Amino acid sequence: MDPRKLRLGFIAATAALALAFVLPLARQSPPLSAYAVVRSIVGAAAILFLLAAWLSDQRATIPGLAGATLAATASLVLLDDAAVAGTARAGFWMIVMACWLSAALGVVNLAGTHQARGRRRRALDLMVPLLFGLTVFYLWEVAVRGFGVPAVLLPSPSAAATKFAHSLPILGADFVQTFIRGVLAGYVIGCGAGLLVAILAHRYAFLGRGLLPLGNFFSALPLVGVAPIMVMWFGFDWPSKAAVVVLVTFFPMLVNAIAGLNAAGHIERDLMRSYGATHAQALAKLHLPAALPFIFNALKINATLALIGAIVAEFFGTPTQGIGFRISTEAGRMAIDMVWAEIALAALAGMAFYGFVTLAERATTFWHPSYRT
Repeated sequence: MDPRKLRLGFIAATAALALAFVLPLARQSPPLSAYAVVRSIVGAAAILFLLAAWLSDQRATIPGLAGATLAATASLVLLDDAAVAGTARAGFWMIVMACWLSAALGVVNLAGTHQARGRRRRALDLMVPLLFGLTVFYLWEVAVRGFGVPAVLLPSPSAAATKFAHSLPILGADFVQTFIRGVLAGYVIGCGAGLLVAILAHRYAFLGRGLLPLGNFFSALPLVGVAPIMVMWFGFDWPSKAAVVVLVTFFPMLVNAIAGLNAAGHIERDLMRSYGATHAQALAKLHLPAALPFIFNALKINATLALIGAIVAEFFGTPTQGIGFRISTEAGRMAIDMVWAEIALAALAGMAFYGFVTLAERATTFWHPSYRT
């Protein structure tokens, strides 16, 4: 990052902390100087910001992020005071702005580090999104508690995390019902069927011309119309949710797999014919390896579509468990913290599933040009 911009940014963060001592923290709260502990924390953060401004290079990242951590701590401690929570004013928001600005400068500085290699590079690649996510959750927390947003509209991340920790048995049962039974079963059947049909369509061209319009038709069917029909056909338990997931995941796999199987060039095909390879040998040695990037692209798309399809399907009939069922019932009871806990569970499951597919792709298609360094 440009040293001048970096220096100006940390000086601005220091100035924001200085203004926090002058401006009111809340309507009826004492000034910042009256909070001995918070005053010391804010002063230490200002010193770290000045040190980062003086360094104004890659070395500024550590003091800058340390100062952001102290500023975040100070603001969260202030929110524990009933006089500040819900009625925060300019002095409080100066501390928040200083934290956000310094964290943003630190993340940009880390992202611009090009000299790192090996493990250090992987650590930096992990730290950048982690720090960005923590900053977003921090801003969410202070905005909700600082402005006094009612929990029924938007709970704070800490409230949702507390509910998550206290509801692990319920969340575990919902995860098994929705993800293990509904999503995984439908995902395997839908993706497997799409790949099998794509192989047949590659072998017999008329199948491709006939099946692609039908696949497009079924993929365009709205979930809110299909889900009740699947419930009537397969019952209220997980098979109806798996059937919805099959419909959702079949067409993306079919389209991507057909495109991948046709990706092999004419030179490679002519070489296989010159070797006298049968269709099965050409499929195994040429077409399927060439199609792997396309197949994994479909698998990654379906990793999120499958979870969405299963959750939406549970809105239209399910046993007394499941992520979609819990979201629907708890929203009706205005238990929004539980709704957000279920949303967090779905997000974590989707991220983990997508990450697993990505790791499998990296291990299988390491030869692809996109992975060459």
